[in-house]
Amino acid sequence: MSILLLLLSIVGLVLLIIKVKLHPFFALLLVSICFALLSGMSGDLIITSIQNGFGSTLGKIGLVIIMGVVIGAFLENTGAAMSLAEGVLNFVGKQNVIIAMGVVGYIISIPVFGDSGFLLMNSLNRNLTKKAGISLAATAIALALGLILTHNLVPPTPGPIAAAATLNADLALVIPFGLITAAVGLVAGLVFAKFYASKTYIDPDNNALVPVDNMILTNSNFAYRPGFFLSSLPILVPIILIVGKSVLKATNFLQEGSFLASTLNFMGESVIALLIGVFLCLLLPEKLHKDMISSDGWIGKCFKDAASILLITGAGGIFGTVLKDSGVADQLGAHLSTYNIGIFLPFILGAALKSSQGSSTVALITVASIILPLMPILNLVSETDKALAVTAIGSGALVVCHANDSFFWVVTQMSGMNVKQGYQLLSLGTLIVGCTSMVATYILFVILH
Repeated sequence: MSILLLLLSIVGLVLLIIKVKLHPFFALLLVSICFALLSGMSGDLIITSIQNGFGSTLGKIGLVIIMGVVIGAFLENTGAAMSLAEGVLNFVGKQNVIIAMGVVGYIISIPVFGDSGFLLMNSLNRNLTKKAGISLAATAIALALGLILTHNLVPPTPGPIAAAATLNADLALVIPFGLITAAVGLVAGLVFAKFYASKTYIDPDNNALVPVDNMILTNSNFAYRPGFFLSSLPILVPIILIVGKSVLKATNFLQEGSFLASTLNFMGESVIALLIGVFLCLLLPEKLHKDMISSDGWIGKCFKDAASILLITGAGGIFGTVLKDSGVADQLGAHLSTYNIGIFLPFILGAALKSSQGSSTVALITVASIILPLMPILNLVSETDKALAVTAIGSGALVVCHANDSFFWVVTQMSGMNVKQGYQLLSLGTLIVGCTSMVATYILFVILH
């Protein structure tokens, strides 16, 4: 009955988000309370689970999400994201437009949201596609798949950060595993774009420039843009610090307790590393204005975007804590132990939730909460296992992007695809890259065991 109740709770969650249009925060909160009551938890235990789940989750990850969103806002508003894109194009070669746009998407979406990244790169993509004399479908799909891969798999994007925090996974492992699995998925995506999507001709001169969800098309006409090296610092430095801390700790390269070791350990903490990235963002504008960092400026606006993510993350923590405290995890684990499903369960649940309700972030957060109490039963207990569980959920949360996802409409509307073409190209493409990145996750899992 508890397992059936869990399944009904997931169905109820999807219906509340899709049919009732209830915000995912309240949907998760209501489903958590209903599940707790119907599973027989006492009132005091329910209150404790709600408070502990919300507080402990945001205590671990709230600041990290905020820092990541601020970095993305500065890269977008200063033109640094465009500088990164042009740097990649110069390296790959503008004649290889499909490959270039896939790589651009892969890099840009690490700090910038996928929707914003596509809008930001749309004008550049159209111009390059026109010069190359190829179909916009191929380059738009390559860009979209590159964006969505790192958006789901690589911190500091909020979804994988929240999932990593929920599973207590080490970001120093999640980041490289996410980069690897996303890169493998990107290769499959580029093959798909070059040999399949390119057969559907869409004129890059079409005027399908329709703003979606009140988002404004950003063009490349920045009065000033920082150079490639400066633009890359807010992304590279935090990643180097986080991964470097883990490497130094694993190799005992520095004497434990020394000043240098303590300093590097401190700077390698996720919050501090990303805070350093935020400070580096202040170097990006030609001249720093107080309006940029005010409550009405770039930072104030991105905090409004972060608020929704923080609320959903906290509510996901409530759901996970309720599941753990109710004892359903033990019953579900005993049932699952008869099947050798292991690392594939996070992927299956991620795909189910993504396809049904549309948001990759909600899928990542919710599935991580469900999986947490099951990790020992699934024999996913080591630091490597936890990190790979995050990439498995992220891979599942790629499958599939369709009409219930705002990204689907951004890509189709901005590139002039009709709904049928969107399903044939973007939905099928996300299915391919999601499954491919899961295969890469499983290969890493086998190799590292």
